[in-house]
Amino acid sequence: MRLKITALVAVCMTLTSRIWAQAPSTTPYKANDRFEQLGPQLPTPNTFRTATGAPGRDFFQNRADYDIKVELDDTNQKIIGSELITYYNNSPDALKYIWLQLDQNLFEKNSTANLATRSAVSTSGSSLARLHNLNNAEPGAQIDRQKEYGHKITAVRDATGKPLKYTINGTMMRIDLSAPLKPGQKFGFGVDWNYNITAYYGRSGYEFFEQDGNRNYFIAHWFPRLCAYDDVNGWQNKQFLGQGEFTLIFGNYKVAITVPNDHIVGSTGECLNYKQVLTPTQFQRLQKASTSKTPLKIVTQDEAIAAEKGKPTGKKTWIYKADNVRDFAFASSRKFIWDAMQTDVYGDGRKIWSMSFYPKEGNPLWEQYSTRAVEHTLRSYGNRTFKYPYPVAISCHATRYGGMEYPMISFNGGRPEPDGTYSESNKAGMIGVIIHEVGHNFFPMIVNSDERQWTWMDEGLNSFCQYLAEKEWDYNFLSGYGEPQRIVPYMKSDPATLSPIMTSSDNIIQFGPNAYDKPAVALNILRETVMGRELFDYAFKEYANRWAFKNPTPADFFRTMEDASGVDLDWFWKGWFYGVEPVDQDLVEVDWFTLNTQNPEIEKALARTEAEAKAKTMSKIRDAATKDQTVVAKDSTMRDFYNSYDPFAVTDADKKRYQDYLASLNDEERKTLESKNNFYTLTLKNKGGLPMPVIIRMQFEDGTDSVARFPAEIWRFNDAQINKVIATSKKVTQWTLDPFQEIADIDTDNNSFPRQPQKPTRFQLYKQQVGGRGGAPNPMQQQRQSTQPPATQGGAPRR
Repeated sequence: MRLKITALVAVCMTLTSRIWAQAPSTTPYKANDRFEQLGPQLPTPNTFRTATGAPGRDFFQNRADYDIKVELDDTNQKIIGSELITYYNNSPDALKYIWLQLDQNLFEKNSTANLATRSAVSTSGSSLARLHNLNNAEPGAQIDRQKEYGHKITAVRDATGKPLKYTINGTMMRIDLSAPLKPGQKFGFGVDWNYNITAYYGRSGYEFFEQDGNRNYFIAHWFPRLCAYDDVNGWQNKQFLGQGEFTLIFGNYKVAITVPNDHIVGSTGECLNYKQVLTPTQFQRLQKASTSKTPLKIVTQDEAIAAEKGKPTGKKTWIYKADNVRDFAFASSRKFIWDAMQTDVYGDGRKIWSMSFYPKEGNPLWEQYSTRAVEHTLRSYGNRTFKYPYPVAISCHATRYGGMEYPMISFNGGRPEPDGTYSESNKAGMIGVIIHEVGHNFFPMIVNSDERQWTWMDEGLNSFCQYLAEKEWDYNFLSGYGEPQRIVPYMKSDPATLSPIMTSSDNIIQFGPNAYDKPAVALNILRETVMGRELFDYAFKEYANRWAFKNPTPADFFRTMEDASGVDLDWFWKGWFYGVEPVDQDLVEVDWFTLNTQNPEIEKALARTEAEAKAKTMSKIRDAATKDQTVVAKDSTMRDFYNSYDPFAVTDADKKRYQDYLASLNDEERKTLESKNNFYTLTLKNKGGLPMPVIIRMQFEDGTDSVARFPAEIWRFNDAQINKVIATSKKVTQWTLDPFQEIADIDTDNNSFPRQPQKPTRFQLYKQQVGGRGGAPNPMQQQRQSTQPPATQGGAPRR
């Protein structure tokens, strides 16, 4: 719309008033709520945790040191262990009892997790086996019904060997002390236990290979271990239900692992007796790998295949030492191929081992990519947080899908097809899961958040760092996290199925999108759109360093990010972490204004064009053929002054008035007039509810474009609808909100003005085929089929 204003001052006054005026609305505003500080939603700062988000002067952590002897019984798939624990009370409180975690009790028949599993009987019929197992369906793991599962505690004793009173409550065990453990004191005690190992269920267990009769063991949450006691929760003794992971404390470990003598072991920590457990050739290869910049085989595929076919003749004990770790895990198998390299990851002269353990079923993917991905992860994460402090990082291949993390070691999926081919997504998935699980060494193995309560503090932050590391691995990497548009389907879903990110781990609905995807996207939006990379990276690194080897809470993260950047982000935490509203910005209307220049040469020419356009009606067009037949056209006596008058002709009087007008302007007013700017008033609605920055692209008449950015605070006085004036020197032909998909807008159809037609959804006609369509081969299989002779097509690689 074009609006003529006769005085420049009037133009400026009108524009100013439109900038500040807000459109009336019957919808109650929430802007004051959205942009007020979190206030009482965060805990009150104290001497343990400060208002800046840093640890306070009285911050404390208890710790526990472990001396463990464990045997893996491959014949019966059983763990038998004995541990001596020294517990240090660094808190200001006297402790009458201590709590330990017995995570294997998750698999007991009547565990809370099993009894709380939802189930239903279908009216169309249910199998007898299903009905029999309704109250015995252990979460995730395959169970041998002839065995009992869970930790079997056979002894609990003090340092003198005297039995200690203990009580087991589900996955928790309380040990009552004969006298309170006072601040600054330590307490030594021992526990003996055993348990039957379940099939691998995503966190630990074994994978059975029917073709050769062997098992790969991935042993985790296997020993009774101390619960955390801190200033926030006291004892963190929430039951383990399978979803909320682990809350642990740091300590030093010495672990002796006894396995069949043909097994290869990968573990948390440094092995103290490689020379005794490896063959001379393998030990020599390990020595050579210590100076290699590429992975070298310590145990080859041929050696692993030979071990698969042999039978053990005895046992062997591998001894490991790990300092200042919060947990301990190991893997063991005779099927393992092992490669490694020890490199100067950060260029500071300190070398770190990157290692991989995998069966032949993982090749060719694992031997090519795993160990290199381990080293890359340490470098990428270290550059944006802190240098990896441990001497080794290990990736173990555990089944086809998923992954799980522990200090210095992770169990990772990703397996090629039996013929050795794989899809690009399969390759990306394997590399991605290795980056993710190795990356967990930083969050939460070092930045030690409470996983039992806040999944997002490790999974969300780690998924974000994984996304950055994947981009540094390959510009075209098929990333699973980070990009805002990935979270749109989740944020568009029924609000009844959504829960805030700030939901405790065991109560999250849609676990993956909530705890992994949404926080990763939120951090990416902070980095790219709200804060900018420089401010974000500095603040994120400050958080990581403040809380390395300590236990932060969400408030510590929120406060540190603001404290170190100087950016008020409370509105962001409220919307993205405490709420479930989506982003949906609507560009409702654009009004176009131009200045009335007062120049008769310009203004009358424009007026002529407008008048001619208005006069060009269909009747006028058709009547033009007979215009010479009108009375006035035929009889000149019917004409007067107005038949020859041109209202759009520029007169001397017009020119004189224009010169007088120019003489009345000051320099600033003349500059504004000569800029010939276009003024556009944009009307925007916040339909989704979640306020976000407004990013808008202007495409100009001459084919160029420009992007304008306005902070989220533009909504602070009215979070429902706003107006914004944009001045340009060129005419805008198209406006587009969120042109680079930065804010996870759930409806892009209302992001353009003028509205753009919706793209059609494509569909395909299928021809009926006998026997069904079946799965298509991956590109590697297609290439192999097109280039190999028929006799050799589909040949399997050496296993």
